[in-house]
This record gives sequence, C-alpha cells and structure tokens, in this order.
Amino acid sequence: MFFLINLLEILLPLLYFFAIWAYAKAFFSGVKFAEDLKSILLRVVLGAHALYIILRATLLHHPPITSVFEILSLIAFTVVLVYAYIEFRTKNSATGYFILILPFFFQLISSLFIKEVPNVPPMLQSNLLGFHVSSAFLGYAAITISAVYGFLYLMLYHDIKSKQFGVIYKRLPNLETLERMSLTAAIFGFVLLTIAIIVGIIWLPRVFENFDYSDPKLFGTAAIWLIYAAGLVAKKVGGFQGRQMMVLSVAGFVVALLSITIINMFFTEFHKFY
Repeated sequence: MFFLINLLEILLPLLYFFAIWAYAKAFFSGVKFAEDLKSILLRVVLGAHALYIILRATLLHHPPITSVFEILSLIAFTVVLVYAYIEFRTKNSATGYFILILPFFFQLISSLFIKEVPNVPPMLQSNLLGFHVSSAFLGYAAITISAVYGFLYLMLYHDIKSKQFGVIYKRLPNLETLERMSLTAAIFGFVLLTIAIIVGIIWLPRVFENFDYSDPKLFGTAAIWLIYAAGLVAKKVGGFQGRQMMVLSVAGFVVALLSITIINMFFTEFHKFY
C-alpha cells in the first residue's frame, strides 16, 4: 500500500499536467479530441487524488494536515473537487484550464517535497479536526474558484465594453453563465465555511487548552463569512448582481488570501498547529 502512495505521488502531477493540456487545447485551439478527453481526465485526476488522500489518512492513521506539503495536496484536491462539482452543475467545461493550473502547482510542490512526520501530535490525529480543516479548505477552494470566475467575468466585460472580440470573447461562457458559476462556487464556499466555523467554535475549545476566541484568524474568517453573507443577502433581497457581485467575489478572495497567509504567518498563535 505504501508503494501505491509513492506511485501516486509521482503520477498525480503528471495527471494534472495532461488534464491542463487537454483543457488548454480545447479552449485555445478547439481540438475535438481534447474536448472529448478533458472531462474524462478530470474524473481520473479526481479519483486518483481521492484515493491518495484516503490511503494516506488510513495507513498513516491521521488526516493529511500534519505538514505544509500534506496541506498543499489537500488544497489541490479540494479545488479540483469543487471545480468538478461546478462543471457538473453548470454543464460548462470551458473554464477548466484557468482553474486547474493552481492545483497542479500545489500538487507538484507537495509530491516533490512531502515526507512522513515521525511523531504526529495526538491533536493532529483527530478525525473531527480533519473534518474541520477539510471543511475550511473546501470553503476556501470554492471562494478561490468563485474569484477566478469573477475575474474572468470582469475580463470578458471589459472586452465587450471595449469591443475586443478575441479568444477570450469567443471561448469563454457568456457573462450570465460566468456569474452563475461564480455564484454557485460562492454559495458552496459559504456553506462549507459555515460548517467549519460551527465545528471550530463548539469542539476545538474542548480539545485545545490554549484556544482563544480573540485569535486574529477567527476574526479574519468571520470577516470573510460576513462579506459573502452580505453579498448573498444583497443578491436575494436587493437585486445585487452582475458586475457588483463579481467585484465582491474578488474582494472576498483577497480578504481570504490575507487571512490564510499574512494573518496565519504573523498574527495568530493557535492556528499555527496546522
């Protein structure tokens, strides 16, 4: 079984590369073979990565959150999982190239540098903690994808306004579809972040003696949650839509990026355990 884990660490970046190649060929050149192959490769990547995550968690007896390289692989998997869900829901696969680049590099770095942690702290062996972290990463992955769609929307909007009808205009879905895809990802992310927050607030203080409700990371996560909650309510009640929602999606992602980088590295103590 450990041989299979090592084999998957080699194969996963290659599978991601071939999937990106197929999506790129389909988007920029309209190659029919790539068009037919890309969704199949996406499912292969998703299945192989899911098997890899399950094998590591089962054989090593802990969720894959004990090192930065395990976390990078988990983030890569969550991004692909959320994208596959959105592609299935919207029946539109034109944007896969723009999404899959990020998990490819995350998994490549993970596969190159990952190693086993000899003494895993008991707290990191908790499956419930793994659920909390996985929910948070799924939420952040969905927010990232929502922002990518928001950025593509703004690019297409600019091209239409300036009457530049190049490959972006020809190949991307229309503005309405991009908005729907961004909104689907935003809702998915909001629900998963809500679950992660609830689990964290109720369960983590019982396990970690140094848990602090004033931790800056909690405020950062709350700010992200409030931004998307306000946006979704405004869309439902106040007719907030189109370019406004896309700008909010990108702004929410910037706050999320600051939360998982600057705040995590310099301003929080408790959340440094993963």
